[in-house]
Amino acid sequence: MKKKISLILGLALLLVVSLAIEQQSAPTGKEISIDLGKGVKMEMVLIQPGEFMMGSPSTEKGRGWIDEAQHRVRITKSFYIGKYEVTQQQWKAVMGDNPSHFRGTNNPVEKVSYNDCQEFIARLNGKVPGGGFKLPTEAEWEYAARAGITTRFYWGDDPNCIEIENYAWYGWDKGNTRKKTHPVGTKKPNLWGLYDISGNVWEWCSDWYSEKYYNNSPVNDPQGPGSGKYKVKRGGGWHVIGMYCRSAVRLKIPPGLKGNSGGIRCARTP
Repeated sequence: MKKKISLILGLALLLVVSLAIEQQSAPTGKEISIDLGKGVKMEMVLIQPGEFMMGSPSTEKGRGWIDEAQHRVRITKSFYIGKYEVTQQQWKAVMGDNPSHFRGTNNPVEKVSYNDCQEFIARLNGKVPGGGFKLPTEAEWEYAARAGITTRFYWGDDPNCIEIENYAWYGWDKGNTRKKTHPVGTKKPNLWGLYDISGNVWEWCSDWYSEKYYNNSPVNDPQGPGSGKYKVKRGGGWHVIGMYCRSAVRLKIPPGLKGNSGGIRCARTP
Protein backbone atom coordinates (compact mmCIF):
# COMPACT_ATOMS: atom_id res chain seq x y z
CA MET A 1 0.00 0.00 0.00
CA LYS A 2 2.81 2.44 0.91
CA LYS A 3 4.53 1.71 -2.39
CA LYS A 4 1.32 2.45 -4.31
CA ILE A 5 0.81 5.72 -2.43
CA SER A 6 4.43 6.73 -3.08
CA LEU A 7 4.03 5.91 -6.77
CA ILE A 8 0.84 7.96 -7.03
CA LEU A 9 2.43 10.91 -5.24
CA GLY A 10 5.48 10.66 -7.48
CA LEU A 11 3.34 10.68 -10.63
CA ALA A 12 1.32 13.60 -9.32
CA LEU A 13 4.49 15.58 -8.62
CA LEU A 14 5.82 14.80 -12.10
CA LEU A 15 2.57 16.06 -13.63
CA VAL A 16 2.73 19.30 -11.64
CA VAL A 17 6.35 19.90 -12.70
CA SER A 18 5.53 19.14 -16.34
CA LEU A 19 2.60 21.56 -16.30
CA ALA A 20 4.77 24.24 -14.73
CA ILE A 21 7.44 23.81 -17.40
CA GLU A 22 4.79 23.90 -20.13
CA GLN A 23 3.24 27.05 -18.69
CA GLN A 24 6.62 28.74 -18.48
CA SER A 25 7.53 27.98 -22.10
CA ALA A 26 4.18 28.74 -23.71
CA PRO A 27 2.56 32.06 -24.64
CA THR A 28 -0.48 33.30 -22.76
CA GLY A 29 -2.74 32.16 -25.57
CA LYS A 30 -4.08 35.70 -25.85
CA GLU A 31 -5.18 36.50 -29.37
CA ILE A 32 -6.35 39.75 -30.91
CA SER A 33 -8.39 40.33 -34.05
CA ILE A 34 -7.60 43.53 -35.94
CA ASP A 35 -10.22 45.13 -38.15
CA LEU A 36 -8.86 46.11 -41.56
CA GLY A 37 -12.23 47.29 -42.85
CA LYS A 38 -15.00 45.76 -44.99
CA GLY A 39 -15.16 42.69 -42.77
CA VAL A 40 -11.49 41.80 -43.22
CA LYS A 41 -9.68 40.78 -40.01
CA MET A 42 -6.08 39.99 -39.07
CA GLU A 43 -5.54 37.57 -36.17
CA MET A 44 -2.42 37.78 -34.02
CA VAL A 45 -1.08 35.69 -31.13
CA LEU A 46 0.73 37.11 -28.10
CA ILE A 47 4.17 35.57 -27.57
CA GLN A 48 5.69 35.88 -24.10
CA PRO A 49 9.41 36.50 -23.41
CA GLY A 50 11.77 33.54 -23.06
CA GLU A 51 15.07 31.94 -24.04
CA PHE A 52 15.88 29.45 -26.78
CA MET A 53 18.71 28.04 -28.85
CA MET A 54 18.65 29.81 -32.20
CA GLY A 55 20.20 28.20 -35.28
CA SER A 56 21.10 24.56 -35.81
CA PRO A 57 23.79 22.16 -34.60
CA SER A 58 26.40 21.04 -37.12
CA THR A 59 24.98 17.51 -36.92
CA GLU A 60 21.44 18.49 -37.97
CA LYS A 61 20.33 16.54 -41.03
CA GLY A 62 19.92 18.82 -44.04
CA ARG A 63 21.89 21.68 -42.49
CA GLY A 64 23.23 24.10 -45.09
CA TRP A 65 26.16 26.53 -45.16
CA ILE A 66 23.85 29.50 -44.69
CA ASP A 67 22.38 28.16 -41.41
CA GLU A 68 23.59 29.88 -38.25
CA ALA A 69 25.50 27.90 -35.62
CA GLN A 70 23.48 27.36 -32.46
CA HIS A 71 23.59 30.20 -29.97
CA ARG A 72 21.47 31.24 -27.01
CA VAL A 73 19.00 34.08 -27.49
CA ARG A 74 16.80 35.77 -24.92
CA ILE A 75 13.61 37.50 -26.04
CA THR A 76 13.01 40.03 -23.26
CA LYS A 77 9.75 41.60 -24.39
CA SER A 78 6.43 40.12 -25.39
CA PHE A 79 5.22 40.67 -28.96
CA TYR A 80 2.34 39.74 -31.20
CA ILE A 81 2.85 37.75 -34.39
CA GLY A 82 0.42 36.84 -37.13
CA LYS A 83 -1.51 33.66 -36.56
CA TYR A 84 -1.40 33.26 -40.33
CA GLU A 85 0.66 34.59 -43.20
CA VAL A 86 -0.80 37.82 -44.60
CA THR A 87 -3.46 36.83 -47.10
CA GLN A 88 -4.26 38.39 -50.44
CA GLN A 89 -7.53 39.71 -49.01
CA GLN A 90 -5.69 41.42 -46.15
CA TRP A 91 -3.05 42.89 -48.45
CA LYS A 92 -5.72 44.29 -50.76
CA ALA A 93 -7.64 45.79 -47.81
CA VAL A 94 -4.54 47.80 -46.91
CA MET A 95 -2.82 48.39 -50.24
CA GLY A 96 -5.74 48.39 -52.66
CA ASP A 97 -4.19 45.84 -55.03
CA ASN A 98 -3.19 42.17 -55.20
CA PRO A 99 0.21 41.48 -56.79
CA SER A 100 0.03 37.70 -56.32
CA HIS A 101 0.62 35.14 -59.05
CA PHE A 102 -1.42 32.34 -57.42
CA ARG A 103 -4.76 34.04 -56.88
CA GLY A 104 -6.99 33.16 -53.94
CA THR A 105 -8.66 35.33 -51.31
CA ASN A 106 -7.20 33.33 -48.41
CA ASN A 107 -3.98 32.31 -50.10
CA PRO A 108 -0.87 34.08 -48.82
CA VAL A 109 0.09 37.21 -50.69
CA GLU A 110 3.27 36.75 -52.74
CA LYS A 111 5.32 38.59 -55.35
CA VAL A 112 6.02 41.20 -52.67
CA SER A 113 9.49 42.55 -52.00
CA TYR A 114 10.88 43.57 -48.63
CA ASN A 115 10.32 47.17 -49.71
CA ASP A 116 6.68 46.40 -50.58
CA CYS A 117 6.23 44.85 -47.13
CA GLN A 118 7.62 47.96 -45.47
CA GLU A 119 5.08 50.05 -47.37
CA PHE A 120 2.32 47.65 -46.30
CA ILE A 121 3.39 48.00 -42.67
CA ALA A 122 3.56 51.79 -42.91
CA ARG A 123 0.01 51.93 -44.26
CA LEU A 124 -1.16 49.39 -41.69
CA ASN A 125 0.26 51.55 -38.90
CA GLY A 126 -1.61 54.54 -40.32
CA LYS A 127 -4.82 52.58 -40.63
CA VAL A 128 -5.03 50.78 -37.26
CA PRO A 129 -5.22 52.84 -34.04
CA GLY A 130 -2.13 52.30 -31.90
CA GLY A 131 -0.01 51.03 -34.81
CA GLY A 132 3.03 49.12 -33.65
CA PHE A 133 3.21 46.79 -36.66
CA LYS A 134 6.58 45.65 -38.00
CA LEU A 135 8.39 42.73 -39.55
CA PRO A 136 9.67 40.25 -36.95
CA THR A 137 13.39 40.01 -36.35
CA GLU A 138 15.01 36.71 -37.24
CA ALA A 139 15.26 35.92 -33.54
CA GLU A 140 11.58 36.69 -32.90
CA TRP A 141 10.55 34.69 -35.95
CA GLU A 142 12.53 31.58 -34.99
CA TYR A 143 11.49 31.80 -31.34
CA ALA A 144 7.83 31.89 -32.38
CA ALA A 145 8.30 29.21 -35.03
CA ARG A 146 9.97 26.71 -32.70
CA ALA A 147 7.34 27.23 -29.97
CA GLY A 148 9.61 25.71 -27.33
CA ILE A 149 10.64 22.75 -29.53
CA THR A 150 14.36 22.08 -30.10
CA THR A 151 14.09 19.58 -32.98
CA ARG A 152 14.79 20.51 -36.59
CA PHE A 153 11.08 21.00 -37.30
CA TYR A 154 8.55 22.31 -34.80
CA TRP A 155 6.73 18.97 -34.92
CA GLY A 156 9.85 16.83 -34.37
CA ASP A 157 13.01 15.68 -36.17
CA ASP A 158 10.97 13.91 -38.87
CA PRO A 159 14.13 12.35 -40.41
CA ASN A 160 12.41 11.12 -43.57
CA CYS A 161 10.10 14.13 -43.93
CA ILE A 162 6.91 12.12 -43.51
CA GLU A 163 5.11 14.14 -40.83
CA ILE A 164 5.72 17.37 -42.73
CA GLU A 165 2.72 16.47 -44.88
CA ASN A 166 0.47 17.35 -41.93
CA TYR A 167 2.08 20.72 -41.16
CA ALA A 168 3.32 22.39 -44.32
CA TRP A 169 2.69 23.00 -48.01
CA TYR A 170 6.02 22.12 -49.58
CA GLY A 171 7.90 20.19 -52.19
CA TRP A 172 7.22 21.40 -55.74
CA ASP A 173 6.35 18.22 -57.70
CA LYS A 174 7.58 15.78 -55.02
CA GLY A 175 5.57 17.23 -52.14
CA ASN A 176 1.93 18.20 -51.70
CA THR A 177 1.65 21.66 -53.23
CA ARG A 178 0.82 20.86 -56.86
CA LYS A 179 3.19 23.72 -57.73
CA LYS A 180 1.22 26.53 -56.08
CA THR A 181 0.33 28.17 -52.77
CA HIS A 182 -2.70 27.13 -50.72
CA PRO A 183 -5.17 28.86 -48.36
CA VAL A 184 -3.60 29.66 -44.99
CA GLY A 185 -4.56 27.69 -41.89
CA THR A 186 -5.37 24.41 -43.63
CA LYS A 187 -2.47 22.45 -42.09
CA LYS A 188 -1.73 21.79 -38.40
CA PRO A 189 -0.33 24.72 -36.35
CA ASN A 190 2.72 24.69 -34.12
CA LEU A 191 2.30 24.42 -30.34
CA TRP A 192 1.73 28.17 -30.02
CA GLY A 193 -1.08 28.21 -32.56
CA LEU A 194 0.78 29.60 -35.58
CA TYR A 195 -0.10 28.21 -39.00
CA ASP A 196 2.07 27.78 -42.11
CA ILE A 197 5.16 29.13 -40.40
CA SER A 198 6.91 26.40 -42.37
CA GLY A 199 6.04 26.10 -46.04
CA ASN A 200 3.52 27.87 -48.30
CA VAL A 201 5.59 31.08 -48.70
CA TRP A 202 8.91 32.32 -47.35
CA GLU A 203 8.46 35.18 -44.88
CA TRP A 204 10.49 38.40 -44.83
CA CYS A 205 12.25 39.34 -41.58
CA SER A 206 13.58 42.77 -40.63
CA ASP A 207 17.26 41.73 -40.36
CA TRP A 208 19.99 42.46 -42.83
CA TYR A 209 21.77 39.23 -43.72
CA SER A 210 25.23 38.54 -42.34
CA GLU A 211 27.35 35.41 -42.10
CA LYS A 212 29.22 36.70 -39.04
CA TYR A 213 26.74 38.76 -37.01
CA TYR A 214 25.50 35.88 -34.86
CA ASN A 215 29.05 34.81 -33.97
CA ASN A 216 29.15 37.66 -31.44
CA SER A 217 25.59 38.95 -31.36
CA PRO A 218 23.84 40.17 -28.19
CA VAL A 219 22.07 37.49 -26.22
CA ASN A 220 19.17 39.85 -25.55
CA ASP A 221 16.92 40.72 -28.49
CA PRO A 222 19.41 40.62 -31.39
CA GLN A 223 18.34 42.91 -34.23
CA GLY A 224 20.77 41.87 -36.96
CA PRO A 225 23.53 44.03 -38.46
CA GLY A 226 22.95 47.72 -39.08
CA SER A 227 23.30 47.48 -42.85
CA GLY A 228 23.85 45.02 -45.65
CA LYS A 229 23.11 44.00 -49.21
CA TYR A 230 20.51 41.32 -48.54
CA LYS A 231 17.51 40.86 -46.28
CA VAL A 232 16.53 37.57 -44.64
CA LYS A 233 13.61 35.28 -45.42
CA ARG A 234 12.53 32.39 -43.22
CA GLY A 235 10.29 29.33 -43.19
CA GLY A 236 10.56 27.63 -46.56
CA GLY A 237 7.92 27.68 -49.27
CA TRP A 238 5.69 25.72 -51.61
CA HIS A 239 8.55 25.12 -54.08
CA VAL A 240 11.21 23.60 -51.77
CA ILE A 241 11.81 20.09 -50.46
CA GLY A 242 11.13 19.23 -46.84
CA MET A 243 14.58 19.86 -45.37
CA TYR A 244 14.39 23.51 -46.47
CA CYS A 245 11.36 24.00 -44.22
CA ARG A 246 13.44 23.42 -41.06
CA SER A 247 13.10 26.04 -38.31
CA ALA A 248 16.72 27.21 -38.72
CA VAL A 249 16.71 27.61 -42.51
CA ARG A 250 17.31 31.11 -43.86
CA LEU A 251 17.66 32.82 -47.22
CA LYS A 252 19.48 35.99 -48.22
CA ILE A 253 17.47 38.01 -50.75
CA PRO A 254 17.88 41.52 -52.24
CA PRO A 255 15.23 43.77 -50.61
CA GLY A 256 13.78 44.80 -53.96
CA LEU A 257 13.32 41.27 -55.32
CA LYS A 258 9.81 39.88 -55.81
CA GLY A 259 8.90 36.25 -56.35
CA ASN A 260 5.87 33.98 -56.21
CA SER A 261 7.31 32.08 -53.23
CA GLY A 262 7.82 35.05 -50.87
CA GLY A 263 5.29 36.65 -48.52
CA ILE A 264 4.92 38.25 -45.11
CA ARG A 265 3.82 37.54 -41.54
CA CYS A 266 3.42 40.66 -39.41
CA ALA A 267 4.60 41.23 -35.87
CA ARG A 268 3.35 43.95 -33.51
CA THR A 269 4.56 45.61 -30.34
CA PRO A 270 1.87 45.34 -27.62
